[in-house]
Amino acid sequence: MPTGGYAALIEQFSPAVVLVEVSTKVTPADAEGGIPNDEFFKEFHRRFGDQMPQMPEIPGSPERQGLGSGFIISSDGLIVTNNHVIDGATTVTVKFDDGSEHEATVVGADRLTDIALLDIKGTGLPTVAFGSSDAMRVGDEVIAVGNPLGLGGTVTTGIVSAKDRNINAGPFDEFIPTDAAINRGNSGGPLFNDQGEVIGVNTAIFSPNGGSAGIGFAVPSDLVSKIVADLQDDGQIDRGWLGVQIKPVSEEVAEVLGLDAGQGIRSNK
Repeated sequence: MPTGGYAALIEQFSPAVVLVEVSTKVTPADAEGGIPNDEFFKEFHRRFGDQMPQMPEIPGSPERQGLGSGFIISSDGLIVTNNHVIDGATTVTVKFDDGSEHEATVVGADRLTDIALLDIKGTGLPTVAFGSSDAMRVGDEVIAVGNPLGLGGTVTTGIVSAKDRNINAGPFDEFIPTDAAINRGNSGGPLFNDQGEVIGVNTAIFSPNGGSAGIGFAVPSDLVSKIVADLQDDGQIDRGWLGVQIKPVSEEVAEVLGLDAGQGIRSNK
């Protein structure tokens, strides 16, 4: 930790961290007292339970508010947040610490990595930059900044607890775990290294009671930066697809293919 703590560093990069407020239509499940359709429960069930079904909207229904965090990566208003923060939103509003508000548009979002890119069409805005998540070591100090519980800009510190942690969240499951306190509303906020570089996007928590239990997870910046660049290009992610199927070579399959059972790989060129 720098002499005197992180105060000077936080003063430098915290203006680029914003509150993301979304409005979504109430669904039949909400109206009937089912699982709330807000940011925390969507996050919890998406990450640690069954995928929540998409429920139809109720005509003329009121809107439900949800909160998350984000950070500005370009002075003209590009903002990174989580996909689950803005998923299904009818309106997205970005709020700064000085009280100013900006209506945001969704440039693009990627469900598989839970990353979204917003745009508020600003000028001369404060920004932060990506650092290398791969360069981080277990035990390195990190700083989480966001808007837990809608309380406004809040800073917590901790360490990198592990690397490449799999929490069964999808095909790109190599999270950075940290003991920096992360709560409802921190989703989409940055995880900084001790140089003020973003090395992760705070995405999920493991908690028995909905609050911080000292186990939070961030999407590594080396992955986020690639996803953001792709979204910025055309608003969508283009992934390659290899048409390969893998299965055991049984005696029957081996006989048909002319192979010894359980041996070899055959190409169908």
